[in-house]
Parts: sequence; C-alpha cells; structure tokens
Amino acid sequence: MLRRAVNSWFEQPLGRSVQAVEANRLRSVLPPYYGRLAVQLGSIGSMDLLGSSSMPTRALLDLSDEPRKPDVYGCAEALPFDARSIDLVLLPHTLDFSAQPHQVLRETYRVLAPEGHAVILGFNPMSLWGAQKLLSLGRVVPWSGQFIRLIRIRDWLALLDFEWVAGHMIYYRPPLRHERLMERLHFLEAIGDRWWPLGAAVYLIVAKKRVAGMTAIRPAWKTRSRRTAGLRYPVGIRRG
Repeated sequence: MLRRAVNSWFEQPLGRSVQAVEANRLRSVLPPYYGRLAVQLGSIGSMDLLGSSSMPTRALLDLSDEPRKPDVYGCAEALPFDARSIDLVLLPHTLDFSAQPHQVLRETYRVLAPEGHAVILGFNPMSLWGAQKLLSLGRVVPWSGQFIRLIRIRDWLALLDFEWVAGHMIYYRPPLRHERLMERLHFLEAIGDRWWPLGAAVYLIVAKKRVAGMTAIRPAWKTRSRRTAGLRYPVGIRRG
C-alpha cells in the first residue's frame, strides 16, 4: 500500500518534477561506475533512473507491478541476491519510506561487490520540504516519509564501513502544487547551489563498499538495459 502511494505521488506534477531533476543529475553521476550489474531498490514513478548507467545488466527490484513491472520481486530489507554479487545499488528514496532504513543499508552492503557503489536519494529535512512535512503532520506521501538527516546517513554509512565518495544537493524549488508556477521557478535550480546549497529538497549520496587495507579519500561536496549473454545472474533475476 505504501509503495503504491509513493509511486502514485511521483506520477503527479510535483513528483514528476522532482523525478525529472533527479534523473538528470543521475545522468552525470552513474556513467563513471563500471561493472556487470546495477540494481534499483524500489520504483518511484515510471521513469527509468538506471537508464544512464554503463552497466550491461540493470534490474529493478520491487514488490509491486505498478507503475513498472520489476525484474526481481523482493523487498529492500531482505534482498534476494547473493553476497558480493552486485556492482551498483540505487536507492531512490528507499530509506525515506522504509520502516527499517538501517537494515536496508546493511543488506545493500552485503550484496555489493568489493568497491561496489551505493547511490542514495533522500529528502532533506533541513529544507522548505522539511518544514512542509512538519506542517502536514506527516499524514500523506511524501510527507509521511522519514526525511532522514544527512548526518545520520553519514553515521550509518561509517558504521557499515562504507566510504563516502560524493554528495550532491538537488531540487531547490518549494513544494508547490501549481505545475505552471513550478516550471517558472526552474531558475532556482541554477542559483540554489550558490545561495542556499544545503537547503535543497533532495540529497544524492555516493558511497563505496570499503576494502580492508585501502586508504579512504575524503570527498568534496558538489552543489552545483541491455542484456549480455554469458553473465552470471544473482539469485532472483529473471533472464530474457
């Protein structure tokens, strides 16, 4: 029921606007990461967020057929994949709408191959969107989501031995329902990084599964599927 409500919101004008900006940023984030398999944990609307990944095999995991039929049926809290079998995991607001966000990250770490990457999209509570969540009392999607603070995500990643690689703040428009007005406010995307970089509605985090003995590099914040024969598929992925 919750996943259906989340997908429904991302198909509405405000949700589609957020999703489009997120997809555009992912087009510049995902291509440098190479490997065999990328998996998206849960759909948010009908857009293919993994479409810009360079991985030869890409899969969507979900429990619902709406609005997109998943390649793998399963939940993010108990992933039906072998350990160290996936090169990139995309979590588009997966933690925001999970009752066990830390368990989702734990499972993500388990299934990632050494030096594999997790890409996390989440709503920023320290924004106008966070203020709207308080005013709405969290009764409906997306305001019923957890809106986890960046510092907590960072602590969880460190606890699980992830290396923080990069961070981006995106979507600076307020949560308005008027579609035409939202389009007119598109210019805020260009000036938000300069004038209120940490006040964006969404954060995007890239984290790498740390390998013992390697030295972590401190990242800088940036505010401004095909199917291939012969690949080994993890447990649960449909072939063909």
